[in-house]
Amino acid sequence: MKRIMLPLAVVAALAGMVVSLGPASGQTDKQTAPAFVTTIPDGYRDWRLISLSHEAGNLNSLGAMLGNDVAIKAYREGTLPYPDGTIIAALHYSHAASEENDKIFGRPQSFTPGAPTNTQFMVKDSVKYAATGGWGFGFFIDGKPVDEAQMKSCFPCHAREKARDLVFTHYAP
Repeated sequence: MKRIMLPLAVVAALAGMVVSLGPASGQTDKQTAPAFVTTIPDGYRDWRLISLSHEAGNLNSLGAMLGNDVAIKAYREGTLPYPDGTIIAALHYSHAASEENDKIFGRPQSFTPGAPTNTQFMVKDSVKYAATGGWGFGFFIDGKPVDEAQMKSCFPCHAREKARDLVFTHYAP
């Protein structure tokens, strides 16, 4: 009997230690870490155009906003809030003068997308991203997600656009 009691006591003590430590992340079961979009959605380059943008100043970029089928339907119907499954992509490029086009026009006036600068995504999942207004934010440079510190800047800026469910871009039919 003594031979069985010692191993049982050791196992019970170890189990108690594991349970008392809680989750390794330091979070309780009811807390979740901020979730960011860390993988690029498949097929996004084939999505439909929502709108275009030109950012002047320090950004000096041209952008194309694309949406999956759920996003396009919501935009066309004016659905707010956007339904779960909505995904919006923003493809940003440097703003470059086109010498080739300017030769044809006879003066400097043409600009085209230059080198890609970044690709961003907003993914609507009201449960998974409840802490960030129902949206997950992704920011990629050269196809790789940026670090978490950069990702944390997305929601505070988008949160200012509550009337449009955190989305800046208007539909350009």
